[in-house]
Amino acid sequence: MRRGNPQKIERKWQKRWAAGKLDRAADFDPRPKFYGLVEFPYPSGEGLHVGHPRSYTAMDIICRKRRMEGVNVLFPIGFDAFGLPAENYAVKTKTHPAVTTAANIKNFMRQLKALGLSFDWSRAFATTEPEYYRWTQWIFLQLYRRGLAYRAEIPINWCENCKIGLANEEVVDGRCERCGGPVSKRTKAQWLLRITAYAQRLIDDLQLVDYPERVRQSQLNWIGRSEGAEITFPVRANGATPSGALTVFTTRPDTIFGATFMVVAPEHALLAQHAAVLKNQDEIQRYAQAARSKSDLERTDLAKSKTGVRLDGLSAVNPATGKEIPIFVADYVLSSYGTGAIMAVPAHDQRDFEFARAYQLPVVPVVADPAGNGAPLTAAYVATQGGTIINSGQFNGLLVPEAVSKITAWLEYRGVGKRAITYKLRDWVFSRQRYWGEPIPLVYCHSDECRNRRLASGENTPGVHMVILDGREHTVVPLPEDQLPLELPKVKRYEPTATGESPLAAVGKWVAATCPQCGGVSRRETDVMPNWAGSNWYFLRYTDPENGELLADPKKLRYWLPVDWYNGGMEHTTLHLLYSRFIYKFLWDIGAVPPECGPEPYKKRTSHGLILGAGGEKMSKSRGNVVNPDTVIAEYGADVLRVYEMFIGPFDQPSPWDTKGIIGVKRFLDGVTEYVAWWTTAAKFPEASDLDQALQPAVRKIGEDIEAMRFNTAVAALMIARNALSAARQHAQGAQRASLSQLETYLLLLAPFAPHLAEELWEALGHKHCDRSHRGSIFSQPWPRYEASRAQAATVTVVVQVNGRVRDKVIMPAGTGEKEAVVQARQLRNVQRYLAQSAAVRVVFVPDRLINFVTS
Repeated sequence: MRRGNPQKIERKWQKRWAAGKLDRAADFDPRPKFYGLVEFPYPSGEGLHVGHPRSYTAMDIICRKRRMEGVNVLFPIGFDAFGLPAENYAVKTKTHPAVTTAANIKNFMRQLKALGLSFDWSRAFATTEPEYYRWTQWIFLQLYRRGLAYRAEIPINWCENCKIGLANEEVVDGRCERCGGPVSKRTKAQWLLRITAYAQRLIDDLQLVDYPERVRQSQLNWIGRSEGAEITFPVRANGATPSGALTVFTTRPDTIFGATFMVVAPEHALLAQHAAVLKNQDEIQRYAQAARSKSDLERTDLAKSKTGVRLDGLSAVNPATGKEIPIFVADYVLSSYGTGAIMAVPAHDQRDFEFARAYQLPVVPVVADPAGNGAPLTAAYVATQGGTIINSGQFNGLLVPEAVSKITAWLEYRGVGKRAITYKLRDWVFSRQRYWGEPIPLVYCHSDECRNRRLASGENTPGVHMVILDGREHTVVPLPEDQLPLELPKVKRYEPTATGESPLAAVGKWVAATCPQCGGVSRRETDVMPNWAGSNWYFLRYTDPENGELLADPKKLRYWLPVDWYNGGMEHTTLHLLYSRFIYKFLWDIGAVPPECGPEPYKKRTSHGLILGAGGEKMSKSRGNVVNPDTVIAEYGADVLRVYEMFIGPFDQPSPWDTKGIIGVKRFLDGVTEYVAWWTTAAKFPEASDLDQALQPAVRKIGEDIEAMRFNTAVAALMIARNALSAARQHAQGAQRASLSQLETYLLLLAPFAPHLAEELWEALGHKHCDRSHRGSIFSQPWPRYEASRAQAATVTVVVQVNGRVRDKVIMPAGTGEKEAVVQARQLRNVQRYLAQSAAVRVVFVPDRLINFVTS
């Protein structure tokens, strides 16, 4: 038996597994269920890279072990096929995205199957299939009908290269997450989802799940809960005339007596509302326009010089001191956080301090700096919880925590403030100005009939029930559910437009629609949904992928949910994880997901580290260090690739690719093959008596390591156990072989890691495989159980020392007690010789290992 052609062996077993449907999950099976999930891939033109198999193989190992433990396992796969990358690839290759996506999915399926992954392929789908995105559109309509989807004119992140709007989460370090291009700000009408309505629940329910701390922290940081107060500052025109008010949110109401000026974001409504009284309106407009072209990252960069323009003609009144203070517009304040305005306390905020110094504004300390000596401040003192309040009237002498509470209560009593909680999380921008995405199932109707019906119903909320298009009111009309899916039209021109409008806007026959409410002429929404839309709920559809009547059968959801274990990349623990938790909670709230499933979709979430290029660099085509799994499989076979990716390093950490490591894994598996080949001809040799002492600890360690995702040390344990088999074969007193049950145990441990080879060797031991029943398959066998009694050797060799130096060894029954062990050790001649001159005053005894006689 040789591994000369592992590819042939792997194809053989892949065909047998497929024919026997070994990996199919069974709905409502009485056995315990396990739902293992991996992030379904985006089918790119380049195909799989070696980073994909790391996550997939890890969960495959877990799922194979679960099946061998008698569990009913759902381990599904699909394809996240809508979105910007597909459209960019289509533009690049000048091929319609529907064509490229279909070809890419076919290639991905080939590659995934070549890896021997035990996915339930009967449940596979792509998010681009109308039968699937019908329910993505249905979810949007449910959100819309409950007021959680609305349209608004907002400043959005605009990718100059992709020519589309981006959610805040899709901008990384001021650049487009997908293409790396520059991002600026534009004001556009967008559909948004009110994810902020779920902000607190998204925080609270993290206590219900098993997530790594870094994953939990990334969710908390993005939601960004802040406790503090909303404070109202009266606004005056030309220093006298009351002109409304400016509300700010602050986490430090205790510092209000030190607020010496105010700052508003360039997008703040105050600028437009008071344009008539602003004496430097042109200067303000030029500054605001320049600020809108910058990304949030640029605007909030702590290292940049602080700039702004004073609102000449407007001022505010500090409600604590009664003093008139100036108002500025500055780009370091963002409209997306808090109220888009701040009270500036330069003595205790470094950005405010630098701004005050640049514009020669007063700096009033209100929290004492213990290290201060009365000299003018040269930097802001960020007051700690132990700071003492000064220059604050009746509140002087209070410590910061007490001052926060008492000053907030004082402001509430005077009607100029209130306790408040705010979140950094913003509502989710859900519109995309591109072609390749799910159409938004809404039309806009200008008819009097729809307008009158809207007014009569009282449903007239701007941005929800009514929008302004071309200067005229239009009623927003959702498509009836029996008209779903609203399919994406087939077009010749799908490239992004220079105007920023979706390419669908130019498809006149599709845009013109019949209003489903009044039968009149209407126009369709031409933006499409983001690539996240289809990936928010895909794990629900796996439970019932062919249901044409419901998103999924509630009975099947009740059986399979929640997902027991979800593994994916750390890069998705902010975006995808947050969005999918939100959508799941919404569906749970409206009863589309049964209450028994619980408020969280995933019981457990883990993340894997990236596989880097040689030398620790990130793999990229520009560096020429991308490794294609097809190449590795063609040369070494899928099992070598699988085992190497598990052995490459700690699973949750980045690991560099090393071809030498691949060769080492190949030698290991070749060694296993060679041993089984020898064993089948070695009946004349006696069975080794002590192999259980090597195999039973391996059973325990490998089982524990799989559950803890310590795959590298599990593979190491497999190697150590293989070495024990080989050592027995090369025993000094003559070759000894493993018993049949011992060799079977070893192959069972190897099977989840190298499934093809394990099946082949299992068959070589005489187990006949039946395609239909799989009774002979190694994966129909029970997972080995650790037996402590078999792990113990019958006898042990105990080292005997005198004063820490080895003087002899003695063989005795395992578990011999100290009294009997000392008696046996004292009878050794060499020990007696060293003990003759002085009696031992102390004995150090380590059971089954060591006796040390200490004489001084």
